[in-house]
Amino acid sequence: MLDPLIIEFDKALRTLFASAPNSRLSPGAGLMEEPLSDEDRVHAGSLMRINHVGEICAQALYQGQALTCRDPEIRQALELAAYEETEHLAWTERRINELGGRKSLLNPLWYLGALSLGVFAGKLGDAWSLGFLAETERQVEAHLDHHLSELPTQDVKSRAIVQQMKVDEVSHAETAIHLGARDLPPKLKTAMRLAAGVMTRTAYYV
Repeated sequence: MLDPLIIEFDKALRTLFASAPNSRLSPGAGLMEEPLSDEDRVHAGSLMRINHVGEICAQALYQGQALTCRDPEIRQALELAAYEETEHLAWTERRINELGGRKSLLNPLWYLGALSLGVFAGKLGDAWSLGFLAETERQVEAHLDHHLSELPTQDVKSRAIVQQMKVDEVSHAETAIHLGARDLPPKLKTAMRLAAGVMTRTAYYV
């Protein structure tokens, strides 16, 4: 039992404290950096910090679900999705640095909370776990849509990153549904939106 625990602990440390690997160039890599006012730069950096927190949570959520998954095929799909999410982690971290911002000081707390939710969802069974994943991705898609409306128009680099993240999140939700996700009760969906709202409002500043 010790070796798997060490591996999972190593994943957590890498997610929180190491630069994430990525095989795809950032969607904004080939775009010109347009001038931004100080106010717009701070606002864009804060929004990208929220997105980075979301990717920290995604890594922890997938990790928790994979740990408790019963079906090897579903576990493999979760691990693949988690790997794809590391690219989002790398893109948002790099963009935060370019904007002169910083990552959330509460990242370890966000990670622990999402990991616990992932383990809990996995314990309910694979169908419910996938349902939780699909709903999470739907809500993330809506959240990214909101950010596209909030980001400064001239911040083409951040907008390109968020747009590609949205495409990938839709794909992950569709994969979860294809694998047999169950639709969550409306009250649980509402609770998830409320919890996400608290996280985003906090991460904007901290």
